[in-house]
Amino acid sequence: MPIASPEIYNEMLDRAKAGKFAYPAINVTSTQTLHAALRGFAEAESDGIVQISTGGAEFLGGQYQKDMVTGAVGLAEFAHVVAEKYPVNIALHTDHCPKDKLDGYVRPLLKVSQERVDKGQNPLFQSHMWDGSAETLDDNLRIAQELLAEAAKAKIILEVEITPTGGEEDGISHEINDELYTTVDDALRTAEALGLGDKGRYLLAASFGNVHGVYKPGNVVLRPELLRQLQDGVAAKYGKQDPFFFVFHGGSGSTEEEIRTALENGVVKMNLDTDTQYAFTRPIADHMFRNYDGVLKVDGEVGNKKMYDPRSWGKLAEKGMAERVTKACADLRSTGTKLK
Repeated sequence: MPIASPEIYNEMLDRAKAGKFAYPAINVTSTQTLHAALRGFAEAESDGIVQISTGGAEFLGGQYQKDMVTGAVGLAEFAHVVAEKYPVNIALHTDHCPKDKLDGYVRPLLKVSQERVDKGQNPLFQSHMWDGSAETLDDNLRIAQELLAEAAKAKIILEVEITPTGGEEDGISHEINDELYTTVDDALRTAEALGLGDKGRYLLAASFGNVHGVYKPGNVVLRPELLRQLQDGVAAKYGKQDPFFFVFHGGSGSTEEEIRTALENGVVKMNLDTDTQYAFTRPIADHMFRNYDGVLKVDGEVGNKKMYDPRSWGKLAEKGMAERVTKACADLRSTGTKLK
């Protein structure tokens, strides 16, 4: 199937919320990790989301220029071609973008999609993320209002992070403390500034103790039940039941119970990066250790071309990551839910 149209993406999100499941959002940094994600979704018979962070886009842009927009556009165009060979719907998304990178990443990408829409085509990306969690909530929402208007015009959904996610990702870091919990007042101010769909559709990355990376048990205290308080608090004022479509950041390493509670309370997208990075790299390490004298020209020997050919270990890496994506679909209850 082709990359999801705006209409299909909207339907995906609506079905996820109604069915109390979520789509894994898999970070990719290459054509190979893209194929691994697509393969995992296809094998799970689940639609899904593939995303590119600012650091991932810079890496994709090549180390000579390190241009984020070039990297993101290049992989997105590639995805539009190869996704047609996979029997699932895939939405393309850009992950965390802070204020100092908006002009070098999200705003140019919005322009690219707007030019496509003006020609009667679908946008290049289906959603973009604005991470204003380092700003005051007033400044965060002011910028979000501007971006939401631009995104809606280009038939794109905006993801907004209103309060911090702990840990570090692509140079954005927050301490693990009591600030990692969104309040009902934060949610009410968000609804007032951005509306509840009337000003454009958005996903909300609220904080309930989320932390990027993987930590030992006890270091992170997740409170996914907090999302119910946010839903109910806004519903009481606006009369719209379960108004938010939530995003679960820092999903790697979460317990089954935490994920289930989050799904019941409106999470429709869960980011996965750390676990899939490891699932991709682990088979490569195994290959290198097992074939040390083949991948290296040891003691003047010539090595074994079949062992150091990137295809030999690349196939293993793709398989390993695809299996982790398939597991994520099972954890998030999206297995077998693909749109026909």
